[in-house]
Amino acid sequence: MFNKKEARLRRARKTRAKIAELKAVRLCINRTNCHIYAQVISPCGGKVLASASTLDKDVRATVANGGNKAAAAAIGKLIAERAKAAGVEQVAFDRSGLQYHGRVQALAEAAREGGLKF
Repeated sequence: MFNKKEARLRRARKTRAKIAELKAVRLCINRTNCHIYAQVISPCGGKVLASASTLDKDVRATVANGGNKAAAAAIGKLIAERAKAAGVEQVAFDRSGLQYHGRVQALAEAAREGGLKF
């Protein structure tokens, strides 16, 4: 039987395989207890087109805690701005096997409001 981490990584592998098959630009997220990170990655998977995290200096000034929904929403808006500046509007959402709930959902909705389509 799988443990929790292996099950999440298995789900992530399936998602990434499908996105690679579609040759789509992906919005990949990583979540830790204290921070949340987002990257827009090229279809070949070899180049980061835009990135944002709660470790960025300008974000740390506005958000007190990096591990809550407000911080995730701020990162969603920021990644949408940076992706559009890089010329990307359509992405595939790679939630890294995480449940679409809480901070992951807050980031996704903020990115959609910022103009990304997925």
